[in-house]
Amino acid sequence: MTSRVALLPVMMSLAFASATVFAAPVLDPAVRERAEALVRAGEHASVVIAVFDGKESTISGFGSVADGKAQLPDAATVYEIGSVTKTMTGLLLADAVVSGKARLAQPVAELLPDFSIPASGERRITLLDLATHYSGLPRLPADVTPADINNPYADYSTDKLRSYLAGHQLARKPGDGFEYSNLAYGLLGTALSSQAGISYDALLHQRITGPLGMVSTSALSTPALRARLAQGHGPDGKPARNWDFQAIAGAGAVLSDARDMAAYVRSYMVQPDAAHALAVKKQAELGAGKGIGLAWIVDQVKGQPFVWHNGQTGGYASFIGYTLDGKKGVVVLSSTSRSVDALGVASLIPGTLPPLQTAPKEVQIAMTELAQYEGRYALAPQFILSVRQGPDGLLVGATGQGEAPVFASGKDRFFYKVVKAELEFKRGSDGAIDGVVLHQSGQAIPGKRVP
Repeated sequence: MTSRVALLPVMMSLAFASATVFAAPVLDPAVRERAEALVRAGEHASVVIAVFDGKESTISGFGSVADGKAQLPDAATVYEIGSVTKTMTGLLLADAVVSGKARLAQPVAELLPDFSIPASGERRITLLDLATHYSGLPRLPADVTPADINNPYADYSTDKLRSYLAGHQLARKPGDGFEYSNLAYGLLGTALSSQAGISYDALLHQRITGPLGMVSTSALSTPALRARLAQGHGPDGKPARNWDFQAIAGAGAVLSDARDMAAYVRSYMVQPDAAHALAVKKQAELGAGKGIGLAWIVDQVKGQPFVWHNGQTGGYASFIGYTLDGKKGVVVLSSTSRSVDALGVASLIPGTLPPLQTAPKEVQIAMTELAQYEGRYALAPQFILSVRQGPDGLLVGATGQGEAPVFASGKDRFFYKVVKAELEFKRGSDGAIDGVVLHQSGQAIPGKRVP
């Protein structure tokens, strides 16, 4: 599960194929060409893109939903949507506020009386703090130690969440700074479902998916959904496990298809009710011209304001958004854990698609050499890269996104496969690593190593 920050080959016979459902509007030709190129290159096994206005939709599929089969994805192909789930949890909060069942400034402890919620002096974590990632809680609980690393949240129960929070001390006061947190949204989903006295999935159905007729959307992997589920793939192109959730379902548990997700995004665009309006209202600043509502990122490109969110699991990626004038919306779903943000933004705002880049050639580096790169690197006061050695190589996390593997391309140089970006580590006069430069989108952003 990730958030966009300024951070096995598919059968060739399918590389240029696409299937279109409905009539108009038309998918931008540059986006179509890029989707075809990404499938042809094997960077995405399948991609579905829905573009729509207030009345009509076009849903286009590329690639194949199953390895070795010539089966195009379509409007009914199911994907994990990852952190796009957070926008639904944010809407559940907005719905509770509008209906008088909750307040944005309400401490989350009031909804979870059997939990011991950490605080900073008199300042308690509020529902708004959770929804805007200003809670002071970390990205994930430190006690996430999954039995199956490829299904990391399957055994993280409510009891584990309760126990972790009871012993956790906040590193910063709630409200003092932005830190993207799956833990916060898991806690928010748990609190809202606890208040309602039903499961997160049941609350989702009662307040969102049921009223909108989203019959293919659920936080539970049902047999009906699995029958239409595209095979997921990791960033290396290998088949990936599907993810299951317990206590932090509100952060990323939902599965859906393009038809349902188009209906969901359109519900914000066409005569939105008070809850939808509240969900996308800017609540806090993120810097660089960005803000955040209840999960939704408020952004602007080429003078065009829009809102968006993305998601990523072990085998899938997603992006949803719409222009704030209500004229255009987009849903992008992929069955490979690589960013599709560029396709999403360019579908909303033509002419913003960056040049297609070829990934550097991977070289082998001894595992014993990787420890020297571990550490924290500050690219900005509130944007930290965290580098650690995983079982197969370096893993890099960042404020606003989850961890992703990087691969060596030369001495002190590593590249991502999930996004077009490279890291160049710098050495001091003593030869030790003391900094890093992030190369992305034509920019070179330096960062110093910090304790």
